Amino acid sequence: MNKSFYSKVLLFGEYSIIKHSMALAMPYNLFEGHLTFRRDGKNVDQELRSLCQHIKQMQISDDLSIDFDVTSMDFDIGQGLFFESTIPQGFGVGSSGALCAALLHRYTKEDINLLLADTNRLKVFFAKMESHFHGASSGMDPLISFINRPILFKGKGELIEVQIPERKNKDGAALFLLNTGRARRTEPLVNLFLEKCKTSEFAKICEGELVKVTHDCINNFLEGNSRELFYSWKKLSQIQLENLTPMIPKLYIDLWKEGLKDTRFALKLCGAGGGGFLLGMAENLDLVKKLLSSHEIRPVYFF
Repeated sequence: MNKSFYSKVLLFGEYSIIKHSMALAMPYNLFEGHLTFRRDGKNVDQELRSLCQHIKQMQISDDLSIDFDVTSMDFDIGQGLFFESTIPQGFGVGSSGALCAALLHRYTKEDINLLLADTNRLKVFFAKMESHFHGASSGMDPLISFINRPILFKGKGELIEVQIPERKNKDGAALFLLNTGRARRTEPLVNLFLEKCKTSEFAKICEGELVKVTHDCINNFLEGNSRELFYSWKKLSQIQLENLTPMIPKLYIDLWKEGLKDTRFALKLCGAGGGGFLLGMAENLDLVKKLLSSHEIRPVYFF
């Protein structure tokens, strides 16, 4: 019951995944959550109750591709079930994904090991389940939390588990999260992107430049080429600034521009943007921590 499920970081693929680019995500164990019961008894979690109703509708529509015990979930909610979590909501690190993963682990009637081996089936189920929160979901966040391993999405539904290059000493290049201190909702931002894609010029940029540089970033990261990655990261940062400006919190646009001029760091979106965390790359994290001392910085990966 107390098994923990971790947050995730989408390293590459924000928005471009909608245009069938590759995407790379990994678990991030700084934040976690687990199912438990309230000590004060039957205090009903209305968010869980609403999600339970969504799953019941999936069941009625014969849309449950995995055998899920929604009756037991409904009963436990009445007994005070809730998700105790340190994962910040609306920050792009998979709070709803970890919840969905925990619920499937608790209430599936199927063999967990068999499910872990069938990632495509899991992804389809999680996409339908998590759509309750975002209106539409790729299923990626809960999948990462459930299997607790890095996943490369190769586009058009194909996904594979990958090995992240081994981390080196914590005194060189690194990826980091920068906390904007403000939550955001994913659905309106995704809808805005889809609306912008209706213009041929923007769609061409996304399907060409954005997808290409995303693939360059992923390949350089998986090959452990930090110097080449920093170059492609800067290009991605520039493309996002020029074409996804509404997704960048206004208070951070100047800092974003500063990173593009600086040789020590650069910023990009972490998930949908609009707030939450930004994802940065530093050639030397200690130096960048001093440079950005007024901001909350959390390391994600050291090269």
